[in-house]
Amino acid sequence: MAESSSFDVIIIGGGITGVGTARDCALRGLKVLLLEKADLTNGASGRNHGLLHSGARYAVTDMESAAECIRENRIIRQIASNCVEQTEGLFITLPQDDLQYQALFVERCREAGIDAREIDPAMARAMEPSVNPSLIGAVKVPDASVDPFRLASANALDAANHGAQIRTYCEVLSLLKDSGAVVGVRYFDRKKKETLCAYAPVTVNAAGIWGQTIAAMAGCEIKMLPAKGSLLVFGHRVNKMVINRCRKPSNADILVPGDVVCVIGTTSDKVGLDECDNIKVTPAEVELLLREGCSLAPELENTRILRAYAGVRPLVASDDDPTGRSTSRGIVLLDHETRDGVPGFISITGGKLTSYRLMAEQTANLVCRKLGVNRKCLTATEPLPGSEKHSNPDRELSIAFKAAEGRHGSLTGKMDFSQKSEVLCECEHVTRAEIAYAVKTLGVRNMIDLRRRTRVGMGTCQGSFCIKKVAEALACELGCPEMEQEFIREYVQERWKGMTPVCWGDSLREAEYMRKQIGRNINDEI
Repeated sequence: MAESSSFDVIIIGGGITGVGTARDCALRGLKVLLLEKADLTNGASGRNHGLLHSGARYAVTDMESAAECIRENRIIRQIASNCVEQTEGLFITLPQDDLQYQALFVERCREAGIDAREIDPAMARAMEPSVNPSLIGAVKVPDASVDPFRLASANALDAANHGAQIRTYCEVLSLLKDSGAVVGVRYFDRKKKETLCAYAPVTVNAAGIWGQTIAAMAGCEIKMLPAKGSLLVFGHRVNKMVINRCRKPSNADILVPGDVVCVIGTTSDKVGLDECDNIKVTPAEVELLLREGCSLAPELENTRILRAYAGVRPLVASDDDPTGRSTSRGIVLLDHETRDGVPGFISITGGKLTSYRLMAEQTANLVCRKLGVNRKCLTATEPLPGSEKHSNPDRELSIAFKAAEGRHGSLTGKMDFSQKSEVLCECEHVTRAEIAYAVKTLGVRNMIDLRRRTRVGMGTCQGSFCIKKVAEALACELGCPEMEQEFIREYVQERWKGMTPVCWGDSLREAEYMRKQIGRNINDEI
């Protein structure tokens, strides 16, 4: 083993809850280490529909979660304005649905503190032209869309700015124990190819669905319910508001607009823990999502599907609910000292993307109590990097600068557009300057990292025309020009996973064109 290091708290997991907890602890002055086995948002945090819940979805079935969501919705709009698009949302009732359920829905929303307003169907059609014109009822709610990659990256950046060490591609191999207490971790750093140890009086398990495995390393048991959710990404933005189905939670209830695309989700099916590292979308799930999605917005039937993807919700198991639809989305914070007699170990799981900040606050409160630290939480009021108020000089800004500003907010001023203004990804208007910034400031080391930080290759052409230029620029910025072709292969293999389930008709023809186009760039067949 090459080195040892000491911290106040070690956090395992680089999803939104993990980076949120790292930020909260760092803002309170703690010495923080976060370990993630892959890139940030590698699990459910990067595999969702990007909905900033108003809480309305849970109002009838889970009042506590609904109330949490609306409170956090308001906070996140303020502290992470750069990551949120204030789309607002509609819950629609179709002829085959029950208007009595809509009345109950509105009543429960108001009890939870959610501003839910019944509106005339004609007004709903005027507000959202893509909505199914046969709707018989509609309710307006304060939903929004949020970019989970930007949100996680901003939390990680702020944590690092306050002294936290954020180490990606570091897989925890075991927990270190002394007299029954967890005192640290042993992990493998894939970048350095070294096995290392780190020590802290408190270790936080924020590993999402993999939290069951981490808990077992400490001799503790958490029964997780791996609930797979599949989603489809469409080639352009059909709707401007979030459209929800006003009925009991079911498959394909939500169509969320985000950037230049829209996403329909989700399904909910129980899967085995052994499947969570290699989740695949089935043709039956694609068919279901498309059919139900067209019930929300008929235009989807003639809209190109870019790709399919799936995530696994980190739910705590309930024997009476095999699908996870009725399982609470509430926060589960476990102090394993009081629960299992294992000091120095905490698990945080459950919840939703929208409630991540609250989950982090509750976890950081418990960490501080264990350390005897009395410092208040600041995350509800301190803006995330990029979301601070800023103004541009009175000059005409390029489309590329505006696109970068949409992704990075006030931090865009740190990019060197004077020397590196060339647009490399035309669909998303990503420049060489933004790639250089992502490498220098956001820790990007490969194409997957870059895609999550900048949306490179996530537009209509899916990288067919830009990937060679982008790979060359990334290799150059990293100082390893020999990696250019490997970066292209890496990108294509990752994209192909999502395209395979939707390869028919026009999508199949376009996928084949993409394969040949990119194949020419690396001098072989993909």
